[in-house]
Amino acid sequence: MQEINQPQQTQRVALVIQYLGTHFHGWQRQKGQRTVQEEIETAIATILGHHVTLHGAGRTDAGVHAAAQVAHFDATGLIPAQKWATVLNSYLPQDIIIRASAPVSNAWHARFSAAYRRYRYTIYTEKRPNLFIKPFSWHYYHEPLDELLIQTAMKPLLGKHHLAAFHRAGSKRKHSWVEVQAAECHRSGSLLHLEIQADGFLYGMVRLLVGMLVQVGAGQRTLANFTEIWQEERREEVKYAAPAQGLCLLRVGYPDFPFSCDIWYDTQPKFSF
Repeated sequence: MQEINQPQQTQRVALVIQYLGTHFHGWQRQKGQRTVQEEIETAIATILGHHVTLHGAGRTDAGVHAAAQVAHFDATGLIPAQKWATVLNSYLPQDIIIRASAPVSNAWHARFSAAYRRYRYTIYTEKRPNLFIKPFSWHYYHEPLDELLIQTAMKPLLGKHHLAAFHRAGSKRKHSWVEVQAAECHRSGSLLHLEIQADGFLYGMVRLLVGMLVQVGAGQRTLANFTEIWQEERREEVKYAAPAQGLCLLRVGYPDFPFSCDIWYDTQPKFSF
C-alpha cells in the first residue's frame, strides 16, 4: 500500500525581541543591508531547513534600538513554541536576544493585534561626553533644556490627530492619522526621557517630533509656534530629526498577550546621574 504523506502541522510562535540597533539598517529586510528581520529569519531557516516570514509589530529605522519588539512566525516541526527563544539565541548574533517565546492562535498577529506601541527617547545634557551612554542617547549640551516646556508642548498631542508634519517622505502609508495615548517628559539628573505611546507611528515620526521638542525646550521655538506647525500640517518647517541612537522601541501592548510583564513591559534600563 502506498503511503500518503501527511502535511506537517504548523504552530504560530510569538517572540519578544531585544536588539541594539547600532549596526543594523533597521528592522525590515532590505537587499544588501544588515537588518534584524533578516538575521532572525536566517536563523529560523537554518533550524527548519526552509524559509519562513517573520512578522514584526513595527519597523524601526536604522540605528534605533528595541527593548521589547514583538514578532511572530509559523513553524513546522517538533520544537515547542516556548523553547524557540532558547534555540534561536544559540544561532543569533550578540546584538539580538530573544527574551521569550510562546504559542499564540493562528488569528493572533504581531502587527494587527497590537493595541499600542511605546517609544522612549533619551537625551544626555551634561557637557562632558560619557562613552557608556553614548550608544543610547543624544548628547545635547548646547543650551539648557526645560523639561516643563517640553512636557507642556507634548500635552496637546494627546488624542487622534493628523500628524503629517511629522511624516517623513518615502512612506507607503496613505494617511497620517495617529491616536496618541500618552506623551511624557521626565528628567533624571542630566538625562531627559521622552516617552510617547500611540496606536501606530508614522515613518520617522518620533525623531522628527523630538527634534522640534528640543527646540522648544531650548527656547528656540515657542509653544504656540510648535503647536501651530503640527496642527496646520506645515511639514516644510520640520527640518531636523533627532539622532537615531537615542530612540528605543520600549514595548508593544496587546489585549491578549501570552507573556508576563517582567519579560516585556519596561526592560530598557534608565541611566541616572
